[in-house]
Amino acid sequence: MPYTLITANRNYSSWSLRPWVLMKGLGIPFADRIEPFTKPVNYDEFRAFSPTGQVPVLLDGETTVWDSLGIALYLADRHEGVWPADPAARAFAQCAVTEMHGGFSALRNDCPMNVGVRVKPRPMRDALIRDVARVREIFEEGLARFGGPWLAGDAFTVLDAFYAPVAFRIRTYGLDVGKGQAWVDQMIAHPAMQEWEAAALAETWREISHEEELAACGAITADYRTI
Repeated sequence: MPYTLITANRNYSSWSLRPWVLMKGLGIPFADRIEPFTKPVNYDEFRAFSPTGQVPVLLDGETTVWDSLGIALYLADRHEGVWPADPAARAFAQCAVTEMHGGFSALRNDCPMNVGVRVKPRPMRDALIRDVARVREIFEEGLARFGGPWLAGDAFTVLDAFYAPVAFRIRTYGLDVGKGQAWVDQMIAHPAMQEWEAAALAETWREISHEEELAACGAITADYRTI
């Protein structure tokens, strides 16, 4: 029986994108189930399938696996290629993945993911400047140390999947990540990212709190989503 991966709106759900693009990129089959955000808090509805009332959630028979990092670790125990094979690249990937999972709050809050729009951001506060500088540092270090085109070498891994939402954010808000832009372009061109983006642009529903959050971050200069 294949896995079932439960995710939310393609435009907004950065946490959902991580395991989705990981499984797509590594060719791990799964049934794709979308439970959209329909209001600011979806806890009660999502509790029907998620212990935390949040997505993503992976179902494997009778086993429920929650949290994007939890899902990645579960898959790594069962499938090759989730982590880099090279020990140094693996250590770098493990540190950078956990750093992304637990940090970068200013980047999340000030630049929420919305795949289908482009935004001229408001002047960046110091915390966001630091977050963007750290992302740039991770990208440039990974590419320089391991040779690219992916962040841990010549193969797509969970490290790329965990920073995939950041690639969309960088494009949406025009953030400067220096030489790391080469990875951003590589990531957005990945067939799985192109599939996710096409679905995001085709979505017709909007969730008001997410749209208000976006409007507070800057001026929308382009909106490519289906009306």
